[in-house]
Amino acid sequence: MRPARTDLSGLLDALDAQAPRAARHLWLTAALAWVRAGMGEGDDPAGAVARVRLFLDAVQARPEWQEHWHTWWQCFKDSVDPAPLLADFGFAPRTGFLSALGERVRRKLLPVTPDTHDLITLFDLLLPDARDALWLAALDNDTLERTRRLLFESESPSVAPWGEMALMDALTYCVGQIGATGYSSELRARMAPVALTDRSKRPFHALPARFEGFKATVEAHGARSPQALAGAQALREHLDDCRQAASAVYTHLDENGISVGIVFRLIQLRERIVRVRQLLECLQSDHPARAAARLLAELARVGQDKRSIRALIASSTHLTAAKVAERNAETGEHYITRDATEYRHMLATAAGGGAVLAFTTWAKFGIMALGLPPFWAGLGYGMNYALSFVIVMLLHWTVATKQPAVTAPAMAARLKDMSAPGALERFCEEVAHLMRSQIAAIIGNLGLVIPGVLLISVALHLAGQDSMMDAEHARHVLHDQSLLGPTALYAAFTGVLLFASSIVAGWVENWFVLYQLESAIAWNPRFTRLLGADRARRWSRWMRENISGLTANISLGLMLGLVPAFTGFFGPGLEVRHVTLSTGQVAAAAYSLGSSVLLTAPFWWAVAGIAVIGPLNLIVSFILAFRVALAAHRVAPVDRRHLRQALLHRIRAAPMSFLLPPRATGPAPDAGHPPA
Repeated sequence: MRPARTDLSGLLDALDAQAPRAARHLWLTAALAWVRAGMGEGDDPAGAVARVRLFLDAVQARPEWQEHWHTWWQCFKDSVDPAPLLADFGFAPRTGFLSALGERVRRKLLPVTPDTHDLITLFDLLLPDARDALWLAALDNDTLERTRRLLFESESPSVAPWGEMALMDALTYCVGQIGATGYSSELRARMAPVALTDRSKRPFHALPARFEGFKATVEAHGARSPQALAGAQALREHLDDCRQAASAVYTHLDENGISVGIVFRLIQLRERIVRVRQLLECLQSDHPARAAARLLAELARVGQDKRSIRALIASSTHLTAAKVAERNAETGEHYITRDATEYRHMLATAAGGGAVLAFTTWAKFGIMALGLPPFWAGLGYGMNYALSFVIVMLLHWTVATKQPAVTAPAMAARLKDMSAPGALERFCEEVAHLMRSQIAAIIGNLGLVIPGVLLISVALHLAGQDSMMDAEHARHVLHDQSLLGPTALYAAFTGVLLFASSIVAGWVENWFVLYQLESAIAWNPRFTRLLGADRARRWSRWMRENISGLTANISLGLMLGLVPAFTGFFGPGLEVRHVTLSTGQVAAAAYSLGSSVLLTAPFWWAVAGIAVIGPLNLIVSFILAFRVALAAHRVAPVDRRHLRQALLHRIRAAPMSFLLPPRATGPAPDAGHPPA
């Protein structure tokens, strides 16, 4: 410990209460850095706690150091206001996501000055390390009591007036911010009506009076008097009522939608209520030093999150992602078959989708023959795909690869209560339903896209026109689809685009609901004059029912066409490999080359590529969507391990259940979930 004592001696010798404010603050920064250095490179706080004790021993051992310290500490108290730190540290200056994002970017890019009376700014310099929260929380009661005596020169366990005043100011500010957030128009519009109309149940309206009563009691009787303790308890209960009123916003999201800004306001309100509880604990605790240490440790932890852009985005978008997952889950139910009748229906609808995509293949080669520049060719391909997908949707047919991204949230929705009896078994049954549905969709798509492309080629030949492509182009198509090339990579990348389209669809549907566009289309005078009242209402209902599907299909089509053009321009040169479209292209190439192509290796390598494209399309998009849904529904990792074990057991016990529907008629095995 000799080096530590030497360093500490130099540190205490440099203590100067007459130094400029910036120098005084830099000294405190150095002192805390010296304490933190006791932890070394690890996370064990014992070394830092030992250095705090060493600091106390050194100051108390030499009267001149003790005198210098008291003078310095008095200057520090006179030059800073702790109330903003206690009340507002960790919160955005304005209750908006973009303002918080801008503030965090500014703090990352611009340095802060120690020459400030703002403790919020200074706090970032004093406790910048994630480990600071560890050693603050690890301080033992004896060390905390010695620290309190050194700071406030009192043997009494009561809170010093300086600290009590700061706590009351912080409470006043926090309560005011809670009330202001509760009055915001975005939250009021989504609260339960009783919280707005019933005077006895309007917690945000009564909050200021409740707090002023508590404040008057503290001023009259003291912070730890029985009257103040009872007032604090009543204030806590009232804040719980405010929290419950704000939480009611979550139950109306299906009707009103959600935005990142609304989520951000709700998070801020909930965290401010927690901060009020922490401040009350510091004000009225029987062990104020311990309560103060817990609060400082929490502020140090919050400081790390406050500087993290990733933490802001994660916390503010969690509920939004959950609602997007739930909206996709509603759509995904329609793509899960549970009995032989639904299985046959899926085959039929998928066959219809394959027929439409046969014409899509023809149109693509027609666009290709125009020799357009890459961007315009990609736009043409994208519009061709988008139009085809929309036609399939309007005809109530199916494209197989669009299913996984919307069925995954439906599967994850089954995991909300894993503790229920038979939950794992029901989930495995749903997985079997899903696998059969996907297989039926692929079989239906491919079963008709191949003959569809061949029939179109024959019709072109009989009409005296050229086939979809010449021999050279056909050989190039077989080479592009070959398993020996980057086909697997491109197929996985296409799975990412399939997932992205489902997210876009969920966001747009939420946006449609958030801004009440259904009601606007039905009742806005401009629309009713243009369309007529009856037609406007029909259009509004149709848009509400189909906005998600339209967005998913259009966005997917445009991404399949345009993303390769953009990636080719910027360098990576990623292509897309969609199983149904790729199968149609291989069929067209085989017709152009003639029956002899069946005896060549490039053809069969292309067929092998098709066999890989389909599973990768489905698996990648499903996994991505499933992970988002699991996070949205907060499924624990241990539950995920149980899921894997249960699925492996089901595969070993009944492998055919993942391929073919049950032969028995009557109710589906999972009777708790009716067919879509």
